[in-house]
Amino acid sequence: MTLLLLAESPAWVLWLPTVNASLNGLATILLIVGVVLIKQGRREAHRRVMLSAFATSCLFLACYLVYHAFVLSKKFPGEGPIRYVYYTILLTHVVLAAVVPFLALRTIYLGLKERWEQHRRLARITFPIWLYVSITGVVIYAMLYHWPVA
Repeated sequence: MTLLLLAESPAWVLWLPTVNASLNGLATILLIVGVVLIKQGRREAHRRVMLSAFATSCLFLACYLVYHAFVLSKKFPGEGPIRYVYYTILLTHVVLAAVVPFLALRTIYLGLKERWEQHRRLARITFPIWLYVSITGVVIYAMLYHWPVA
């Protein structure tokens, strides 16, 4: 494993990428369940699930920052054209991940204030971006830590 360490890492830090991928996977499931619930008209269940998705994403961010306080980077092990695929996914993931907290916070605020029309309009933008970021987080983890190496 090619890791660029910032400081001496405690052993548990090396588990954080797996924890982060799991949190991204959980956020993905919660987002999808949240949309299903609102389509069923179950507003209170939708609210609870979407707040759980946000909390899960916040926990992910905390774990991600702790990990990168110890590990600066990990080199992608794949070679050839797959590197372009990986870096394209990574670039779009990073750019959109920077936007998600702002979109999610505003969408949640509008929902909690019961400004339904504005909430619905922004959620139609927030949901696919947040879902993409959550899914690609898992894909990046799989490519970075489990890519077959010859």
